[in-house]
Amino acid sequence: MQHIGSALKNFIKGSGLEKGLNQQMAIEVWPKVVGKTITKNTEAISIEYGVLKVQTKTPAWRQELQLQKIEIISKLNKKLNKKIIKDIRFI
Repeated sequence: MQHIGSALKNFIKGSGLEKGLNQQMAIEVWPKVVGKTITKNTEAISIEYGVLKVQTKTPAWRQELQLQKIEIISKLNKKLNKKIIKDIRFI
């Protein structure tokens, strides 16, 4: 008999849900990766095809985060232990 955790992992991999779940995790870890100050001024709202959409409170925050984008992508992927995020679109 198979352990429930193993059965769920096998089901997720076999059903093609793994990529979607990994992408959803990127939204969930956003606050942990960027910290309190950025979290107060942003919201990770969706992800599609490896592109994370992040709502910013002001154009100034959008500009600042655009400059940090490569570093943030690297930190997100490191936290997720996979290269899931290809780009971030600040809106």
